[in-house]
Amino acid sequence: MPELFLFNIAASVLEKIAPLAVEEVSLAFHVKSDLKRLQETVRSIQAVLLDAERQQHHNEKLRLCMWKLRDIFYDAEDVIDEFECEALRKKVANHPSISLKVRRLASFSFPLSFSLKMGHKIREINRRLDELATEWNSFNLGQGGDNRHVINRVRESYSSVNSSDVIGRDVDKENLINLLMKPSELEPVIPIVGIGGLGKTTLAQLVYNDDRVTRVFPLKIWVCVSEEFNLTRLLKLIIHSITKEDKYDDSSTIEALQNCLRSLLNDKRCLLVLDDVWNEDRVRWIELRNLLMPMVDSQSRIIVTTRSLKVASIMSSIPPYELNGLPHKDCLTLFAKWAFNDGDHERRHPNLMRIGEEIVKKCRGVPLAVRTLGSLLFSKTDESDWNSVRDNEIWRLEQSENDILPVLKLSYNHLPSHLQRCLAFLSLYKKDEIYFRDDVIQLWMANGLLEHSNRKQEYWEDVGSRYLKELRSRCLIQEVMYDGFYFTFKMHDLIHDLALDVLQKELKTVDCQTVSVDTRIRLLLICDDKPLKIPQILKKLKHVRTVIIQEVSKDSILGCISYFKYLRALNLSNSSLEALPYSIGGLKHLRFLDLSYCRSIRKLPSSFCKLRSLLTLKMRGTPLMQLPDSMQSLIELRHLEITIEAKNLAEIRPGCWSCLQYLCLFGCDNLECLYEGMQHLTSLRSLFLVRCYKLISLSRSLKLLTKLEDLRILQCRAINLQMEPEEEEHHQDVHFRLKTFSIKWSDALTDLPRLLFEGSSTTLQHIIIHACYKFEVLPEWLKNLTSLQKLEIKYCSRLSALPEGMDRLTELRRLKIEGCPTLTKRCRRDGGPDWRKIAHVQEVDIK
Repeated sequence: MPELFLFNIAASVLEKIAPLAVEEVSLAFHVKSDLKRLQETVRSIQAVLLDAERQQHHNEKLRLCMWKLRDIFYDAEDVIDEFECEALRKKVANHPSISLKVRRLASFSFPLSFSLKMGHKIREINRRLDELATEWNSFNLGQGGDNRHVINRVRESYSSVNSSDVIGRDVDKENLINLLMKPSELEPVIPIVGIGGLGKTTLAQLVYNDDRVTRVFPLKIWVCVSEEFNLTRLLKLIIHSITKEDKYDDSSTIEALQNCLRSLLNDKRCLLVLDDVWNEDRVRWIELRNLLMPMVDSQSRIIVTTRSLKVASIMSSIPPYELNGLPHKDCLTLFAKWAFNDGDHERRHPNLMRIGEEIVKKCRGVPLAVRTLGSLLFSKTDESDWNSVRDNEIWRLEQSENDILPVLKLSYNHLPSHLQRCLAFLSLYKKDEIYFRDDVIQLWMANGLLEHSNRKQEYWEDVGSRYLKELRSRCLIQEVMYDGFYFTFKMHDLIHDLALDVLQKELKTVDCQTVSVDTRIRLLLICDDKPLKIPQILKKLKHVRTVIIQEVSKDSILGCISYFKYLRALNLSNSSLEALPYSIGGLKHLRFLDLSYCRSIRKLPSSFCKLRSLLTLKMRGTPLMQLPDSMQSLIELRHLEITIEAKNLAEIRPGCWSCLQYLCLFGCDNLECLYEGMQHLTSLRSLFLVRCYKLISLSRSLKLLTKLEDLRILQCRAINLQMEPEEEEHHQDVHFRLKTFSIKWSDALTDLPRLLFEGSSTTLQHIIIHACYKFEVLPEWLKNLTSLQKLEIKYCSRLSALPEGMDRLTELRRLKIEGCPTLTKRCRRDGGPDWRKIAHVQEVDIK
């Protein structure tokens, strides 16, 4: 079922109105009063939205009314954003080097003509809300608390299982039994973790009913915890599982339950299965654990099944057993078992089985998905039915409560509201695509999905990283790679289907077959190489906020872009475009623009500097002759990737780009030096230099970038890392925040930047040095980097020894040395003279 995200949109509207409603902001009187009226109306609606969300699933009229509200709130957000765009325009026009954050609108005066125009738009929003008021009030909604888990389903599970019905879990069963039998006095809890429908409960049932387990654990207890992790309730369930009697009512005290349980357990060796645990409150778990463990034998065990890595870490100190999907062959066997009523299906229905193979691939190893689609086709022998299931997305197929999508939806319902919307946005990417952390966070940021942080020194980018960690902990995304710099991840196809399902009213994929599009959609994917009728369709989509163009001739689309006047994000990467239209300057709300690898674009139109709201600009691999000086008026810019053919870059003026967090210079073949005025990038946290072959040194002003955390240098073959004259090296009391440093394929590197490294001695965690063939000596002062956790050195053939004092690096956890013949010999465990320096390191990998 599609989601409205109404609570989040209302919160965003209120957040944007708040700074405009203060007395210091100068607006025409009636505009200020109209704004305050809008604020009060949205606030009163938001107060009852939680109750509306509870009731909408069985009240179609209410749900339709909420969809109307969503459109009005979105339009209100667009209108209010125009105030910020105007403030930004005026600030840049009057103060080209302004560094004040424009989002703070205190003491700001808007022109009368602008106020009158906006007043008309706000009154129109209020009028539409008034029209809806009678219908909205008729639902008699009440104010609710802040608990948003309003549609949770009570799930039941049981211990019995027919093992002949279970396919492909023999290895997992043996692994779990081995863990159970392994003596341990330290950790009695074994968590099983995986997405919904993967078979965690089934695996626990198989282990629970195995004869070997029964012999070792004479007392076995099965409890389906579900979402209510209440101590009294759980004690009753445990007692009931042992006695099979309901002898305690709601008035029973914890003391009475504890006494009963003590007499039943009586120091016996028992196996307790806590199935389907969602609780993330560590205090509640400790209360239950401390009550249970003194009553049982020390070799008792607890198996926990959960969809959350966070739950697993709360309940156990050992790594969880992360359940994987079934192999394709086992899935095919399971599918046939549910789709056919006989064992002779391959001979009798060979054509159906060929289609079935394709259907099973859609399930990506998830048994419940296989069962769902197999059951859907049970007793159907018409090939058209099978082709329909094969060719449709799973979220479009009819499903019952216990089928795969409703089961996965439980994980979605349990997310905080801000994460629900962020997860849904991941469906903008193709299935099987590798997601890059920074790309995802920038897209979220452009669409206003990141909440303001109350944490000190937490930037928008940090909030986005925190969101991704939370989604990872709930098994909704899976990590592909994290090397200290890059974080990439993927999403299971079924989670992608779930995200598509909840976002279906906002997202539309358009190709040459598309004949109509709902004009209220906000997210647009254009995927085809024959966009014959697309432009005419697109002209009607005036409320679109994000456009991603894939596998299509961008030239035919660009004429429509100017119609999307509220566009926040535009991806034109890998395009054959030769130039951007002048009209692109009219996209005053645009916050994200990806022009990566548009190899025919050599310069930007003069109107480009009007994109004042831009937060992210990606032009990696787009060979601009020079970056226009007017680009420095983009004072909100936070992420910049560029390729420049010039030898020198324009000087950065004070106050310009003062919000910039990430700067990548990519493939600047002729570049000889970095920006003058680098010291004015006062917010810069990441600097990435790639394939700048003539770049000789880092800017000396780099030493003034005290917020720099990541420095990566790749294939800059002429670069050395001299930043300061030798005589100044020991006389500067400068503190940096560098956390990660990487340099690869430099023919000129002979030394590391002492000032930068020692200034970051309490923060620097990762150092990577690859293929620096003239690099001969690690400096003695390396021992001062007391926070260093990872050191990786590859193919530095002249490097012959480790410096003294390496044993002082007590935080060093991982050391990797590869392709350094002399150093490798000296670091051998069996008598290498440098082994004593690194013997304390937990993980040493020497090749």
